[in-house]
Amino acid sequence: MRVDLFDFDLPPERIALRPAVPRDTARLLVVEPQATPQLVDRRIGDLPRLLRPGDLLIVNDTRVIPARLEGVRHRDSLCAKIEILLHQREDLSTWRAFARPAKKLKAGDKIVFVKEGRTALEAEVAGAHDEGEVRLVFAVSGAALDQAIEDLGQMPLPPYIAGKRAADATDRQDYQTLFARHSGAVAAPTASLHFTPELVAAIRARGVAMAFVTLHVGAGTFLPVKAEDTQAHRMHAEWGSVSEATAAAMNAARASGGRIVAIGTTALRLIETATQADGTTVPFAGATDIFITPGYRFKGTDLLLTNFHLPKSTLFMLVAAFSGLETMQMAYHHAIAGEYRFYSYGDACLLHPAGKIA
Repeated sequence: MRVDLFDFDLPPERIALRPAVPRDTARLLVVEPQATPQLVDRRIGDLPRLLRPGDLLIVNDTRVIPARLEGVRHRDSLCAKIEILLHQREDLSTWRAFARPAKKLKAGDKIVFVKEGRTALEAEVAGAHDEGEVRLVFAVSGAALDQAIEDLGQMPLPPYIAGKRAADATDRQDYQTLFARHSGAVAAPTASLHFTPELVAAIRARGVAMAFVTLHVGAGTFLPVKAEDTQAHRMHAEWGSVSEATAAAMNAARASGGRIVAIGTTALRLIETATQADGTTVPFAGATDIFITPGYRFKGTDLLLTNFHLPKSTLFMLVAAFSGLETMQMAYHHAIAGEYRFYSYGDACLLHPAGKIA
């Protein structure tokens, strides 16, 4: 499909720079595709009443690391400031990263990261790739490297927020979900940012269960789609896992008539990766680069809670595949006119699938 079909105009003032407080007071647009799509304005706090006893929520429990690092490149007697955004770990001491300015780096360069006037971490550039990507081998590994990144790094706010304000101490909490357990993401699974302990308790009281998957979201989620046609776009792979317990819970929920509710596009992508053509979910662990566009047949997801996404992004293509392109264009027009807040710190929508009666 043509990528420009997924474009829309968004006024800059609709981009949220801070989350709602409390988190579950954010707005929620319920979208039900029908002959005439139904759009209902609600709040995140209404979510328990929109679910049914026996439904199963699938939540991504990845934890965001402070993956943005500022360092100095050293080559012979020459130095240059470099900003690094880690996005995919290869082994205990090696990361793939996006560098800015990448043109100042080449294989063999040393990057030094300093804290309080002292060298705290060093890395060597092992190779450069397309789109500003480099491969970095750090001088320390494992837990020591993890701790150094925690000490030196800043939270990797999306570019549409970072371009308007710097990350601060508040973002260490705001850009982390209630469910964060397994470190490795460099972007938050933002639909889960809306959850509070009180909301979780209300969902469970409704007779709705929760199960967890892990997808370490990469910075590739923010890369623009530069191709003119979706078939020419290459997705960045991300590591994820679906445990035996979660797969069993999903199969049991379906067997008893419950719906599988994906909390965010990251959870949905793992559900669809791990679900077979007959609707059975199996355990999974590995990389997924699944790219969902209109025409895709969903195998394992019945409802989707997600934030509002960038124009021409792979995520807007995904929601268009789920609820229909015309329906989502109408929903986004409604949200913009109604002053919903967009993107990572913004409001959310609860999407029903096209072709099904809610």
